[in-house]
Amino acid sequence: MLRHRILRPLFPGFVLSALGDGMSLVAVSWLALQLAPPESKATWAAVAIAAYTLPGALGSVLFGRWLSGRGGAQLAAWDAVLRTVMLALIPVAHLAGVLDIWRYTVLLGLSALLRSWGSAGRFTLVAELLPPKHRLAGNAFIGLLVEASVLVGPALAAVIIGLGGPIVVIAIDAATFAVLAITYLLVVPKVERAPLGARRPSGFAGFAAIARDRGIRGLSILTFGFFFLYGPILVALPVHVGAASGDSAGTLAAFWVVFGAGALVGGVAAGYLRRWRLWPVTITIVLAWGAALLPLGAGAPTGVALVMFAVGGLVWAPFPATTMALLQARTEGGTRAQVLAAYSAIATLSVPLGTLAGGPMITSFGAQPTILGCAGLTLALGSVAAAVAIGRTRRRWDGQVAAGSQPGTEPVARGA
Repeated sequence: MLRHRILRPLFPGFVLSALGDGMSLVAVSWLALQLAPPESKATWAAVAIAAYTLPGALGSVLFGRWLSGRGGAQLAAWDAVLRTVMLALIPVAHLAGVLDIWRYTVLLGLSALLRSWGSAGRFTLVAELLPPKHRLAGNAFIGLLVEASVLVGPALAAVIIGLGGPIVVIAIDAATFAVLAITYLLVVPKVERAPLGARRPSGFAGFAAIARDRGIRGLSILTFGFFFLYGPILVALPVHVGAASGDSAGTLAAFWVVFGAGALVGGVAAGYLRRWRLWPVTITIVLAWGAALLPLGAGAPTGVALVMFAVGGLVWAPFPATTMALLQARTEGGTRAQVLAAYSAIATLSVPLGTLAGGPMITSFGAQPTILGCAGLTLALGSVAAAVAIGRTRRRWDGQVAAGSQPGTEPVARGA
């Protein structure tokens, strides 16, 4: 990817925007805590985090009519421009003395409206510019930047917040997206919009295409289930670690550090999986993640749980790259961006919904049983996916054998 004459100049913009997003993981909730009334700080922090992601799912439907048939760079650039403007208005409103929690949340929500289209644009651009054999490596490279930003961004944000407050981090985040938008607009040649006959003007066209294609439909169901069952872990892990280690923030940080370190290694390794069959790899990732959670859910010693959580990060990281490579292979230029935007919306919704489900699960069963239950359900999900894949392969093989045994088939094959 770094050797490509068009993608190489985009690298600084990718790095800066990923770093900005990593810093926003801390700054978005921290600024919400500062702006919210004392009696509802936690609620507003959760609302702000949701506002920075969930509207992307709505935008995938609302803007499908206008964004249909656009090139990947154009979609990604528009997302970056919208984020630049809306995030920049937050420090502007702060300087003007009119920023409150309501305006802050609305601006965050508006900044995220094209989030699904921006994600679709990035991976559509990879499919447009790279041959099929290099797409997995391109996807893995983008995923690697995200994983690295999660490790570096929050630490950098903490330093900047200590010096100038979270509002400075938000301003820097806006600036990083401005760099990315300018890079897209200047570096990537403009792609003609798909012919009218190849467009799907409905806002639900991407979802309809997913529903029609059995392979993409199955992948979307697997992705939703995989991410949904990850959501309760985000809630249960702090509760479980706090109860087991006496409210030690250091132990909780250790879990996410080892997960991030494993994810970095897994992100690098993902680029070398292109010679493997991606469906079996993707299903194996689901099964391996479920297995990695078992020691934590079973109450294993902290050292063992940490090692397995690092293994979990290692196997988790290639999942976005392999799923995107499968989607890129099953879609074509005119509809690819819409399908990827719809898929991104499904993935965007799944984790918050799982997180919301985690609260009642922990209240009813406890944190550790919730982790164990999610591990078991993840293993069940992967097992069902494996059984379906094996069944389809067997039916396809039986069909080929039956076709080969028909009179006249063998001579025709030889002549071909």
